[in-house]
Amino acid sequence: MKLSHPQDLISANDESIFSLPKIYFELQEALKDPDKTFQELGEIIAFDPALSARLLKIVNSPFYGFPSRIETISHAISIIGMHQLTDLALATMAIHQFRGIPNNLFNMEKFWRHSIACGVAARSIADFRNEKNTERFYLAGILHDIGRLVIFKNEPAMARDTFYRSKERKENIYLSEQKLMGFDHADVGRELLKTWQLPPRLVEAVGGHHQPQNVKTFPIDAAIIHTSDYIVHVLGMGSDAEFSEPQLFPKSWEIIGLSPDDFEFMKSKVQQQYEGIVSLFFDAS
Repeated sequence: MKLSHPQDLISANDESIFSLPKIYFELQEALKDPDKTFQELGEIIAFDPALSARLLKIVNSPFYGFPSRIETISHAISIIGMHQLTDLALATMAIHQFRGIPNNLFNMEKFWRHSIACGVAARSIADFRNEKNTERFYLAGILHDIGRLVIFKNEPAMARDTFYRSKERKENIYLSEQKLMGFDHADVGRELLKTWQLPPRLVEAVGGHHQPQNVKTFPIDAAIIHTSDYIVHVLGMGSDAEFSEPQLFPKSWEIIGLSPDDFEFMKSKVQQQYEGIVSLFFDAS
């Protein structure tokens, strides 16, 4: 297939693997109804027992550090907030829905571990900045490389070519993609999230995470994901499909309102929170 635009890869897909579960859209519709109670919203999530179990494990983990145990989804909603829990649910669904994509170029579990680490870093930075909804940054971190899975699934030969070019030249994979395709996995991720009808600021955070300096709308969101990606690579939480350390855009710290001096504090916080949550995504449930 000749590629001229990242949307070509989305349009080429006729399988359900890149479609969001129905439950997510039911949650989105419920959020529009101001009369919905926590109990009713919780019942939507509870309709998927596996998702409910994973969410309860997460909210009861050291990642949140709540003083008392949360027993029900409706209780979790009352504490975290429905929008935040919906973002957390989508992050959880994405990992479990797409984790099984076969790929012989690299380790898929390492891919998702890197994505989770990026989400943890983004949430930490958002918390440091006193952002209102830190879960949307966690979600953006989880999804930041989702475009790569689309490429692997729909254009495996092209994915292989970009992989080997990156390995041979020791250049970042997105640069190899731009050279061979004319666009990169961040562009593909942007188109996928548009197709899913996700919020524009989430779309731009994912689509601009390699070059936040070019993002006109929501540059802070893009810069936070860009910086988070850099932090987790420095911490050795990168995917084994990367052959060069990402270059940090020099003004990223300025854009997000932090200084390089905050870097050491951020690293230790990310490591601690990552260790408290990553195993929850790779257990048997």
